[in-house]
Amino acid sequence: MIKETVKDAETRMKSAIQNLEDSLATIRTGRASPALVEKMPIDYYGSPTPLMQLATISVPEPRALLIRPFDGSSLKTIERAIIASDLGLTPNNDGKVIRLNLPPLTEDRRRDLVKIVHNRLEECRVSVRNVRRDLMKDLREFENEKMISEDDLKKGEEELQKLTDKMVSLIEEIGKRKEKEIMEV
Repeated sequence: MIKETVKDAETRMKSAIQNLEDSLATIRTGRASPALVEKMPIDYYGSPTPLMQLATISVPEPRALLIRPFDGSSLKTIERAIIASDLGLTPNNDGKVIRLNLPPLTEDRRRDLVKIVHNRLEECRVSVRNVRRDLMKDLREFENEKMISEDDLKKGEEELQKLTDKMVSLIEEIGKRKEKEIMEV
């Protein structure tokens, strides 16, 4: 009973961390990365479609992205979506491909990006703690319904706390790594 609960907690916490990593991949650093735009929703024939399903995205230079649509007619739509996004990049369209040149980040912009990273880290920590809270409640219910003993409850709570601490320290590591990437000139 307790092992299953801890396993469930671990699965849910890992998915929260995976969401964090996906979210942080879209935050710009000094280098160009396809992750910056690959999940960007493009209105393709009326339905939002991730850019990576409509085009190949490559990095020809450290500060440039090259987007080559599979369907030439979607070029303008992709260009409009990039302009409308919060990336602050101007696409260059030559009729076949879109080039995105990433200007160097200013010190102020780097600090703003670090703040965004910190907000996302906090959201992830909160969701990990929410998983812990929900499953602690489940363990207490098991104990109230006499499905587990009081000693088992204590052990389960300790295991959940250890798991939570491990996940929170992993979140901190991810945050430090991303912050270092952003501040690297």
